[in-house]
Amino acid sequence: MNAFLPMTKQDMAERGWDTLDFIFVSGDAYVDHPSFGPAILCRLLEKHGYRVGMIAQPDWRGREDFCQLGRPRLAFLVSSGNMDSMLNKFTASKKRRREDAYSPGGKTDCRPERAVVVYANRLRELWPGVPIVIGGVEASLRRMAHYDYWTDSVRRSVLMDSGADLLVYGMGERQILEIAAELHRGTKIDAIQDVRGTCCRVPDFDYVYDYLKLPSFDEVRADKKAFAQAFKLEFLEQDAIRGRRLVQQNGEACVVQNPPALPLTEAEMDEIYDLPYTRTYHPRYGAEGGVPALCEVEFSIVSHRGCFGGCHFCAIVSHQGRIIQRRSHDSIMREAELLTKLPGFKGYIHDVGGPTANFRRPSCDEQLARGTCRGKECLSPTPCRSLVADHSDYLALLKKLRTLPGVKKVFIRSGIRFDYLMLAKDDFLETICRHHISGQLKIAPEHVSDRVTRLMGKSGRGIYLRFAERFRKTNGRLGKKQYLVPYFMSSHPGATLADAVELAEFIRDLGYRPEQVQDFIPTPGTLSTAMYYTGMHPLTGEAVYTAKSPEEKRRQRALMQYWLPKHRAAVREALRLAHREDLIGQGRKCLVPPEDKARRESKKRREGARK
Repeated sequence: MNAFLPMTKQDMAERGWDTLDFIFVSGDAYVDHPSFGPAILCRLLEKHGYRVGMIAQPDWRGREDFCQLGRPRLAFLVSSGNMDSMLNKFTASKKRRREDAYSPGGKTDCRPERAVVVYANRLRELWPGVPIVIGGVEASLRRMAHYDYWTDSVRRSVLMDSGADLLVYGMGERQILEIAAELHRGTKIDAIQDVRGTCCRVPDFDYVYDYLKLPSFDEVRADKKAFAQAFKLEFLEQDAIRGRRLVQQNGEACVVQNPPALPLTEAEMDEIYDLPYTRTYHPRYGAEGGVPALCEVEFSIVSHRGCFGGCHFCAIVSHQGRIIQRRSHDSIMREAELLTKLPGFKGYIHDVGGPTANFRRPSCDEQLARGTCRGKECLSPTPCRSLVADHSDYLALLKKLRTLPGVKKVFIRSGIRFDYLMLAKDDFLETICRHHISGQLKIAPEHVSDRVTRLMGKSGRGIYLRFAERFRKTNGRLGKKQYLVPYFMSSHPGATLADAVELAEFIRDLGYRPEQVQDFIPTPGTLSTAMYYTGMHPLTGEAVYTAKSPEEKRRQRALMQYWLPKHRAAVREALRLAHREDLIGQGRKCLVPPEDKARRESKKRREGARK
């Protein structure tokens, strides 16, 4: 049985350690599984000879938890966990969430708001002089001046607010090993300024060379056009091969963003996922029922990273990048064989994929040499002529996995880009319908208005309808009854009330009644968030309307579930404002009944309840 990393002085003593090289402070409960970033980084450092300990979800209101492992020899590493702490705590309507999947028993309030800032400041107060390196999704997406939805304001780089010495952006493995080696050699933390995939502070521009200057924090806070300009420059330089160094004045100092870390090789990816994880949560959480987030990934396999899908509301491009990095078949098969021997494994591998399951190769053959195309997308609004749509490697992998002794079924639950699937000249759709889904296939067209899907970076209605028909025919040929479960989003930048009505009519005609609907949340670092805040498309300059008032967002959301009695008043209101009163009535195409009939029905229900 692999041992967990030390969480107490007693754990350290059992290993014969009196000090640690690194102490990782995380906003998540400690789950030692390769789907959790802190576990990956700590295990990687451990393999390279460093002594690493974990402080998980410390009580930020006191000092005891931050002192429980003593002073690290090299540095504190700080992350809010697998999610931005604000997104973890609040819904799109800024209400507190009822569950935190990354906390024991799903409890809420186990981490502070803006956890990276709070943790780093507490560490600086308690351990002056000890280097602090921040990273993870929260730090990565807030590395430069950014729009913060929860305060409706532009905030400066989290590097400034946290008082940390270095910020690691992206996935972090290359960066953390390079930083560790420098610190071990005795290099001062403020002299580590040129590691790819990191941000540092310098007094002014004279300390930097070969860079692009972004509009300052003061400028982007005061002027939305300046914000859009800064976002555009940063967005276009997010490529690991051709990306350039960026510098932005943030108050009294400059934040330097070095070029992104280079993609991991197949051997490096294998090394990361072959590390000796315990693959479960720490025993201290057993009495509380464990950590819910583990359930979804416990018997799943990450096959690759990166996504060239280009969804504008997704932060993957800012964090993992567009270039696909994949594991070897041998590494994946080793993990699958390991899963078959775990307690609780019942023969089902729940997922084999990444951000997009069917992207197992770079979008074109030149990417690893020259990088992704600057200012161009691979799939939207139309596929690039150089795009190579090929599932052959993924199909070969799936075939190996489903024939592994002890495996009954291999599911695909990661997102599938159906527009990419439609371009391929292989039998991928038939294979997944035959072997890798069970009744339902979840996909994300997100909207049906072609104008809105263009602003989303998604394919249009026509492609979805062709795919749905092909899916139907494929299952008919196989003699299977399987269904598509499409996900749609309300209130994305560009979506008007008329677009929401169009989507509602589309859902009506599908005969589909989604139980859950997604309301757009402007998270830091995405193109869609920049549109939301500025009212313009940063890359093109075109004006973009966005529903921002709670009332309009409520109407758009209600239209996606128009059949629910609780939404009828909002739907009628929306239809009147959109001048679509023709959809109010008793006809087959109507979305809601007239108000009088609705009141009569409500009265009958109340009278029936009293009887």
